Amino acid sequence: MIKYVRILKEGNREMKVLAMDTSNPTMAVAIMEDREILGQLQTMVNKTHSKTLMPAIDFLMESVGLTPADLDRIAVAQGPGSYTGLRIGVTTAKTLANTLSIDLVGISSLKTIAANCINEHDWIVPLFDARRENVYAGVYQWKDRKLINILEDQHISLEHLLGQLKDQPCRFVGADVKKFQTQIAEKLPLAKINSITQWDYPNGVVLSQLAQDESPVRDIHQFLPNYLKRVEAEENWLKTHQNGVQNYVEKI
Repeated sequence: MIKYVRILKEGNREMKVLAMDTSNPTMAVAIMEDREILGQLQTMVNKTHSKTLMPAIDFLMESVGLTPADLDRIAVAQGPGSYTGLRIGVTTAKTLANTLSIDLVGISSLKTIAANCINEHDWIVPLFDARRENVYAGVYQWKDRKLINILEDQHISLEHLLGQLKDQPCRFVGADVKKFQTQIAEKLPLAKINSITQWDYPNGVVLSQLAQDESPVRDIHQFLPNYLKRVEAEENWLKTHQNGVQNYVEKI
């Protein structure tokens, strides 16, 4: 289901950035020219990113009258998130950046969600469900119009996370927050639960804006998803192969 497609093609400025986020069920793609939105597309329920990402990119590029050679930078959500989704997004971004010989920038998937919360003065806590009462989470705060990481992104038990946030004004944001709303309210009665629906989902424009302020990766070939946690099969395998190869999941 396509939530919206926005085409605004304006201006003729310097940096053209193609941004993509496939780290979760939402797929977000956007093209910006400096701070101007040229086009964006966001799907909320289609999880087959391997089949839909490139057609979405092709559609937006054609819609705004650009060719791959016009791009200056590729931005991608680097993780955490779905293992499969991250591999699709990172592989696509690396291939495009390498083929076109342009910049590649990786942005935290949690930071992209946190950046949705404009004009928020409290700590912002983006959160993804990691199952078994664990979450992927970080803590961010706006300072001087820049989003600062207060607590690094990590795989953590919900109980431990809430313990670290005690007595600290904060806003929880992300589509998975509703799963833990009861526990949050019990442990942190003063915490805010985001109620602005669009802030809970990745936005390609927000990702692109963040990427314009970051330095590109030095070595595209060594750029990897930031999973934050090994897959369960890898953890089980390593229990009996402690002296063997440590990288069970093939690196991209």
